[in-house]
Amino acid sequence: MSTTTSASKTAPVRLPETTNHNDHDDHTETETTHAHGGLLGKHAELIFSLLCGALLGIGFGLSYLELVPSTVSLVLYIAAYFFGGFYTAREAVQTIAKGKFEIDFLMLVAAAGAGILGSWAEGALLLFLFSLGHALEHFAMERAKKSIAALSELAPRTAFRKENGSTREVPITDLIPGDVIVIKPNTKISADGIVVKGNSSVNQAPITGESMPVDKKAVDDPEIAVDKAASLDAAYKVFAGTINGNELLEVKVTKAANDSTLSRLIKLVNETQSQKSPTQLFTDRFEKYFVPAVILIVTLLCFAFLVIDEPFSKSFYRAMSVLVAASPCALAISTPSAVLSGVARAARAGVLIKGGGPLEDLGALEVLAFDKTGTLTEGRPKLTKIIPLAGMTENELLKIVVAVESLSDHPLAKAISKGGRERLKNESIPAAHDMEAVLGKGIKAALGADDIYMGNMALFKSLDHAQPDDDIAAQVTTSEKEGNTTMLVRRNQEYIGIIAVMDTPRAEAKQALAELKAAGIRRMAMLTGDNEEVAKAVAAEVGVTDVYAGLLPEQKVAVIQQLTKDESKIAMVGDGVNDAPAMAKSTVGIAMGAAGSDVALETADIALMGDKLSLLPFAIGLSRKARKIIRQNLVISLGVVAILIPLTILGIASIGPAVIAHEGSTLVVVFNALRLLAYKWGQK
Repeated sequence: MSTTTSASKTAPVRLPETTNHNDHDDHTETETTHAHGGLLGKHAELIFSLLCGALLGIGFGLSYLELVPSTVSLVLYIAAYFFGGFYTAREAVQTIAKGKFEIDFLMLVAAAGAGILGSWAEGALLLFLFSLGHALEHFAMERAKKSIAALSELAPRTAFRKENGSTREVPITDLIPGDVIVIKPNTKISADGIVVKGNSSVNQAPITGESMPVDKKAVDDPEIAVDKAASLDAAYKVFAGTINGNELLEVKVTKAANDSTLSRLIKLVNETQSQKSPTQLFTDRFEKYFVPAVILIVTLLCFAFLVIDEPFSKSFYRAMSVLVAASPCALAISTPSAVLSGVARAARAGVLIKGGGPLEDLGALEVLAFDKTGTLTEGRPKLTKIIPLAGMTENELLKIVVAVESLSDHPLAKAISKGGRERLKNESIPAAHDMEAVLGKGIKAALGADDIYMGNMALFKSLDHAQPDDDIAAQVTTSEKEGNTTMLVRRNQEYIGIIAVMDTPRAEAKQALAELKAAGIRRMAMLTGDNEEVAKAVAAEVGVTDVYAGLLPEQKVAVIQQLTKDESKIAMVGDGVNDAPAMAKSTVGIAMGAAGSDVALETADIALMGDKLSLLPFAIGLSRKARKIIRQNLVISLGVVAILIPLTILGIASIGPAVIAHEGSTLVVVFNALRLLAYKWGQK
C-alpha cells in the first residue's frame, strides 16, 4: 500500500455537472490514479481478493488429498496469483512508468520470488492478504470520504425562476445575480441569495453544521441590489444546498452557481485532499530513502549463501521474507487515513479544515489571537443603556431619541432606532424634522418647537456654554470605560438623558473561551482597531488575557509576527476580510462566518462555517485527537517493521507470519484512524 495507493488515489470530490470545472479540478484528476472499478463494479478489487483467497484455500485443501494430482493445486495457486496480483501489478506498472518504485512493486517481487522457490501457496497468501488489505483499506477510507463527497449532491440541478409574472424551471447554471427564484416548501435551495418574499425556517446543517433550523425573513426592500448582500443580517440570506422549511420563499440570487458557497466548499475540499500534513511529508521523505535501502538489503541477502553455509534457495527465501517485512504499507496509510477522517468529521460539524497541515498544527497550539469586531463580538452595535435625566421617563426619552435617530442613516443611529422601537413596541413615535449632522460628533433635529441635540461630549463642548454638569460628565465617562459608545441628549438647553450603544460580545464567546482555556490554551490575545477602553471592557467580559488596541491591519500583522517570535506558533481568528493579512502571517488562520464571506474561504486554513465560536474548542479538540492517533499509527507501523525485519533476517519468521503481521498492522492503523469519525467534543 504505497503512498500513491493511500493518499493520492483517494478520488477527489467532483463538482456537480451543473457547475464549472476549474483548472484545479484538472490538476486533481492527474493526481488521482488507479480506479478500482470495472465490469464487477466499484468493489471489483475486493471481489478479486476474495477469489484469490478462495482459490488459495481450495488449492491448499486439495494438496492434502493423495488422489488429486499436485498440478491441480498448482493451477489453483497460479489462478490465485492472477486475481490477487491484478490490481497490485497494474498499480506497480503505473508507478514504474513514472520512474518510481513503491510498495506495490516490492510485494510483486516478493510474490514472484516465492513462486520461483516453489512456495506458491505462501506467495498466493501474500497476494491474498495484500490485496485484501488494499480492498478493505479503500472500503474503510470510503466511509470518511463520503462525509465530504456528499457535498456535491447537495445542490439541486434546476431552479424555478420568475419570468414575466410566471415561473419557469431552468438549470442552475442559467441563473445570474439579480434573478428571483421560487423555493417551494421542503425543497433544497438552488442558489445563494437574499429572501425578498416570505418567511420560513431553513435547515442550514449541510453548510454550517447548525443542528437547529434557522428562521429566515424577507428584506424590507425587495429591489435591494445584490452587492448589498454581504452587509445584510444572516436572517435575510440563504445558501445553495440548504433545505427550506414549510413556507414558500422567493429569493434574489446573489451568486452564480459556480461561485456559490457550496461550489467554493467543494473546490476547497478538492484542495484539502491534495495537501499534505507535516507527518505525511515526513513519511514521504522516509519512504524515499527507506525503499531503496530495503531493495539494497534484500539484494545483499540474496547472496548470503556466499558467506554462510546454506543453499541459495534459503538465502533467497530469507530475502523475500525481509522484503515483505520491510515494506512500510501501514506507514504509508497511517497519516492520510487519519487526516481524511479528521477533515471529514470536522466538515460534518461545520468546520472546514484545508488539509493535514492545519489539522496537525491546530492541535499543537497553545496561543490564539482574536479579532474583536465580528469575531468575539456580534459585529453590529446594540442599544445597551438608557438613562433618563431631568425627570424624564425611559419611554419619553426613547420616543424623542427614536424620532431624531430615524432621520439618520448612520449605523449607530440605525442601531439606536431599532433598539428603541423594540423596547417601545407598538407605542407611537413623534415625527422629527430638519436633521443636521455634525461629522464625528452627533446630530441636531427639530421636534415640534424644540431643538434636540444628540452626540458625544465633543459636540456639546463646541456647541455653546450650556455644558453638562460634573455628575452627568461622570456618568458618560463611566459608561465609556465600560466599552459603550455614549451620547448625551439635550432638549433646548436642558440635558434630558444618556444613550449608549455597544458592539456586544457574542452570546457564546465567554463559554467558548473558558472551554479553550480548559483545553490547554494558555494565552488568548485580542487584536482590534477599537480604542483601548472598549477593547478592555470586552476582554474582561469574555476572558481574553492580552489586549492590543488601536491597531491598523498592518499593525495586526506586526503583533502576530511578535507573538510568533515569542510563542513559535499561533492561530489568528478573524472575519477573513480586514484580518486577512494577519491570518496569512499566523501559523493557522481561522475564519469566522465563512458561509457568508468569500475572502474567508480564500484566506483561512480553517473556516468555522456556522459562524460560531463554540466550534473552535471542538476543532482544537479534534485536532489534538488526530495528532494523538497519527502518533499511535506511526508507532504501530514503524514498530511492526522494526520487529519483523530482524526476525526475518534471523530466520525466526517466514513469509507467512510476516504477511499476517504486516497486513494486520495496516488494517489496525486504518481502523484506528476511523475512530476520528465518531469524535465528540470533550473526548480525550
